[in-house]
Amino acid sequence: MLAYIVRRLLYALPILIGVNLLTFALFFVVNTPDDMARMQLGVKRVTPEAIAKWKAERGYDKPLFWNSAAAGLGQAADTIFFQKSARMFVGDFGRAEDGRDIAKEIGGRMGPSLAIALPTFILGLFVTVALALLLAFFRATYLDFWGVVLCVAMMSISGLFYIIGGQWLISKVWRLVPISGYVASLDAWRFLILPVVIGVVSGIGSSARWYRTIFLEEMGKDYVRTARAKGLPETAVMFRHVLRNALIPILTGVVVVIPLLFMGSLLTESFFGIPGLGSYTIDAINAQDFAVVRSMVFIGSVLYIVGLILTDISYTLVDPRIRFD
Repeated sequence: MLAYIVRRLLYALPILIGVNLLTFALFFVVNTPDDMARMQLGVKRVTPEAIAKWKAERGYDKPLFWNSAAAGLGQAADTIFFQKSARMFVGDFGRAEDGRDIAKEIGGRMGPSLAIALPTFILGLFVTVALALLLAFFRATYLDFWGVVLCVAMMSISGLFYIIGGQWLISKVWRLVPISGYVASLDAWRFLILPVVIGVVSGIGSSARWYRTIFLEEMGKDYVRTARAKGLPETAVMFRHVLRNALIPILTGVVVVIPLLFMGSLLTESFFGIPGLGSYTIDAINAQDFAVVRSMVFIGSVLYIVGLILTDISYTLVDPRIRFD
């Protein structure tokens, strides 16, 4: 297992380098440093002196990939790519356009993102798996039929509708919780309960329908018929056999999402005013802060690769017969 993890980590390095190069090309080939300076200065007629000053203050006055004027290793190190992109491999994300340290901002905003993402993930997983088991248990009945109809209807509605509708009904009409905002104290639950509930409800339709399909597929296999022939009650068959064997395809989608919880939710945090990583990314896009956007793309790539490795490891926990050579 250790050799497999090391091998996967070595495979991930070229992927990260490729993602980094592609992201760099998208930012600095499509938008040159001069274009970035004009967008940040925000005026129609920008003098060449103002552009040169902006580039010099932020390190964009260097060559992109190779500095022939430098000596030795400085030819590769004294470039925009090394200063702005390559350093992210050691956790140095630099500074945002407003001068704030990006790594410090990410560390400070990770808490609010996790405060929403973790309860939404845990509760959503419990509710959707329980609902899918219920529909599979009462398969081919009116409960199963109308449950599937409800799931299809819920998954057909945009997540934005749940956010706006929840804010209007629960916060504005019923006045149960604040409509938006966040405080870093014990009263934070008042601001988090609504986005968590909306996050759980908006994901019920697609997840429960998918899990139901997995459970029904497992229920049609020979080992389930053998368990029933031995006289096991249906509840024991569902929880002791079907649920356990269905965990492998479920884990494929679930474990991958776990590292991405750190990235926050773009829509939820923006609409509810939560100072997390999701709103941080949206604000950076609106402000044309390319340094922050590049950093978030890189972190997302790293977390996604970690999620894939965790998925493979989780297979051995569910089924010890699985081995990786």
